Amino acid sequence: MLQRVDLLPPGEADVVVHVEWSGISTGTEKLLWLGKMPNFPGMGYPLVPGYESVGRIVEAGPSSGQTIGSRVFIPGSRGFRDVRGLFGGAAGCLVTPGARVIPVDEALGDKAILLALAATAYHAIVDHPPELIIGHGVLGRLLARITIAMGHPAPNVWELSAERAEGAEGYTVLTPESDTRRDYARICDASGDSNILDSLVSRLRAGGEITLAGFYDRLSFAFAPAFMREASLRIAAEWQAQDMASLNALITAGKLSLDHLITHRQSAGDAPDAYRTAFGDARCLKMVLDWRTQA
Repeated sequence: MLQRVDLLPPGEADVVVHVEWSGISTGTEKLLWLGKMPNFPGMGYPLVPGYESVGRIVEAGPSSGQTIGSRVFIPGSRGFRDVRGLFGGAAGCLVTPGARVIPVDEALGDKAILLALAATAYHAIVDHPPELIIGHGVLGRLLARITIAMGHPAPNVWELSAERAEGAEGYTVLTPESDTRRDYARICDASGDSNILDSLVSRLRAGGEITLAGFYDRLSFAFAPAFMREASLRIAAEWQAQDMASLNALITAGKLSLDHLITHRQSAGDAPDAYRTAFGDARCLKMVLDWRTQA
């Protein structure tokens, strides 16, 4: 159930945003839900999760650089009393520095909640376009779409779930067993599977590279096969401002679509059921909470 928390008073550089929609992350938020999130600065319970929120600015401080009435993307907030904000976006009203919010195209509607995940995907591969992507969830689909949007050859994508194998747009989805290639130069994992490295190393060519774009607790791998291939491991971290700008340029130019990625929508008042569906139903690619009906 939803509960009320107190907001910190906004400062001169802050904005107050009435949230319209927020997305549920099946990576970090699932770890928070299960109590398995690794320790981060600001970690602790109770907390407000979420970093995929979109809403309207209803107050703008004189130094915020923002305008009342603008629709913006909010990558989270720490503006709460007596509760932690990690990442602090899943709330009906947010206080956050104006410098953190990003104006969005009105035409995107609730699809704008995908911007953080899309920017994360862009950041992971902008200089390392993959030939193989692991996982055909929302992140995997964005990685594949962005690879093509940047003008690179269409990658292969591995997916074990028949329900998630559908919906490819310009690339091929395979099971690992049906993929005979063992000479990939670049592989990007979006599965978050902590036990996947050995199988990926076996598919690399000499000098190949694996990018870890999921979120993991601990990882391990057999050293000898990686040694024989002189394999490289990259860890893709959080998106940066230039990633979001470049991503928006691809969307504006019509090279990248965010269509057909949101599969489920529920009222924020039904958040418990929405989280269970997001984390437990393989048919749910992306769940959006609608905050517009909350008082």
